[in-house]
Amino acid sequence: MKIFTLRSSYDYERLRTDVYTLVSKVIPDSILTGKRVLVKPNLLLPATPEQAVCTHPLVVRATVEYVLEAGGRPIVADSPALGTFARVMKVSGLEEALCDLPVLCLPFRNSIAVDCGPPFGDVELAQEAVESEVIINLPKLKTHSQMLLTLGVKNLFGCCVGHRKVEWHLRAGVNRQLFADLLLSIAKRLSPAVTLLDGILSLEGEGPGKRGHPRPLGTLIASDHLLGVDIAVSRMLGLRIEEVPVLAAADRQGLLPDPKEIPAFDMSIKDFQLPTLEPLLATVGPFDGVLRKYFVARPVPDKVRCLLCGECAKMCPVQAIKMGKGLDIAYDRCIRCYCCIEVCPYGAMAKEEGLFARLIRHVFKR
Repeated sequence: MKIFTLRSSYDYERLRTDVYTLVSKVIPDSILTGKRVLVKPNLLLPATPEQAVCTHPLVVRATVEYVLEAGGRPIVADSPALGTFARVMKVSGLEEALCDLPVLCLPFRNSIAVDCGPPFGDVELAQEAVESEVIINLPKLKTHSQMLLTLGVKNLFGCCVGHRKVEWHLRAGVNRQLFADLLLSIAKRLSPAVTLLDGILSLEGEGPGKRGHPRPLGTLIASDHLLGVDIAVSRMLGLRIEEVPVLAAADRQGLLPDPKEIPAFDMSIKDFQLPTLEPLLATVGPFDGVLRKYFVARPVPDKVRCLLCGECAKMCPVQAIKMGKGLDIAYDRCIRCYCCIEVCPYGAMAKEEGLFARLIRHVFKR
């Protein structure tokens, strides 16, 4: 396992040097020469670089330049959860950053069914991802209201095209353990050659969308191992394996490397604001409504921020959100996937604990 970290910034001359240094340490140029190389950033939704929602455009540019100089044929692609690919490219600054380079930029459109193993079987993934000879994974260091963190493994879920993300949230999202297994199965199937994490400006709090708060960390992390970046960030944050759903899934599947193979890191991240992961309770019987209302965390609209654009209703996999004079959320149907928090263009959806859960937390903190 190779994991390398560097202090860096978005000053392009320094950034370009740092990206070249990290990628060259992780993979030899010969892996890229003459190959179709998918560069997969995190392009969740239209957001500026300062909002820290998308992979910074200069990190993408430096990576594309590296591929070109190594003789590769780069493609930059993703499937945004909100907004068109063209709009995300424009607002994120990626269109301008890549305009003078011979690189193909396109949204994922077509899918191919690939076997991701039990219990999922065939999963439809973006054709460009499946057919690429090399994948360079460019995640953003962000929190995630459902999965705690969006790092290397979670970023590859973006290779599920369009509504298929919603379908998988419906099928697996109510079970955090099962969803983590799905994310890991997709990442194993795609097997990126290198994962390069943009942690120069991170997102903490209620990420991965605009509800989160940008926080400068000034770091880049690269690894050739599927779990390398996720392990590195978790260690820097002082998290245990069982606290990170993706790593817990890897542990259950026997995929974690021997701790002796994991290099030491001289960087630690203090007081990073992580979302609280409550049980995604799926109940049945006469007390289902009461349990969901008073014990289980739920998405709640901020009436000041909410402009009733309806994007959360469009994204909800169980159609639990209806539009009226305000947002009407049927919590008895809500599966707590928090897609609404993720895609809200105004950061107007927040996660709120149930009343009894707040009382219990207050008592145990005493």
